[in-house]
Amino acid sequence: MSAGAPASVYAKLVAVAAIWGGTFIAARVVAPSMSAPAAALWRYLVATTALVAFTLVYERGLPPLTRRQWTGVLLLGATGVMLYNLGFMAGMERIPASRGSLIVALNPAATMLGAALFLGEPLTRTRVVGVVVALVGVVLVLGHGNPLDLFRGHVGLGELFIFGAVLSWAAYTLIGKRVLVDLSPLAATTYASICGTAMLAVVTALAGDLALPPPQWQAWAAFAFLGVLGTGVAFVWFYDGVRRLGPARSAVFVNLVPVFAIAFGVLMLGEEVDASMLLGGAIVIAGVWLLNRPARNVPAPIAAGAA
Repeated sequence: MSAGAPASVYAKLVAVAAIWGGTFIAARVVAPSMSAPAAALWRYLVATTALVAFTLVYERGLPPLTRRQWTGVLLLGATGVMLYNLGFMAGMERIPASRGSLIVALNPAATMLGAALFLGEPLTRTRVVGVVVALVGVVLVLGHGNPLDLFRGHVGLGELFIFGAVLSWAAYTLIGKRVLVDLSPLAATTYASICGTAMLAVVTALAGDLALPPPQWQAWAAFAFLGVLGTGVAFVWFYDGVRRLGPARSAVFVNLVPVFAIAFGVLMLGEEVDASMLLGGAIVIAGVWLLNRPARNVPAPIAAGAA
């Protein structure tokens, strides 16, 4: 969590946000033809294959695990793979993408609070302001300049599913901080993916929905993107950021995801861009910079329960 972290760490986290923004486009390709559990399972079958290949090339295979490490990677698989994806897919079946993206943007705040409560990370004024500024930018982007547009609906089951996914991802990030003490980001991500994929397979089998992807090349290309880049590469880079910068400072980059998602929508789907997107995107970037700005001195931490 050093202020002198190399620029490549920040570049990777921005790239992660861009990749995850692209997953919204890829998900549109596969969603009409497959159920949420089946799509999540196939995403992680592709991802696990890629991650195992990465470990063979870069780390000569997976290291043996102790009993404590097995407990950790099982928890990673349950929270970051199974629960997150089931909650995300179930929520996105019920609510518009803009509302879901706004709720997902609460990830940094949930992670920051969890890091303060469970890992003892200082909850400083700068961190709080950085998250709030970034979240304001997300609201402006998704609300097209009118934040009230995002809240003119009833909070239903879809919102609750997405909020559950947010809590699952925060838990995944914080557990990963502990697991990464003696596991590389690649090994931890690969083990979590293997465990989570097995759990998704059980859930999908119990639901009686073990369907194959459609034969169109677009669907397979989307799964390749979701699995290899959206899960394999992005998760490893994200966890490298967690190890170098800490959970709270890494998680704030998630606020860039909806900015990239809307930008890709403009470029690839012909959606219109307006001034609110440009302004909101600039505010998001300002919030990310503020939270990761090297401090000249250590400010007094704010109590977790402070208003």
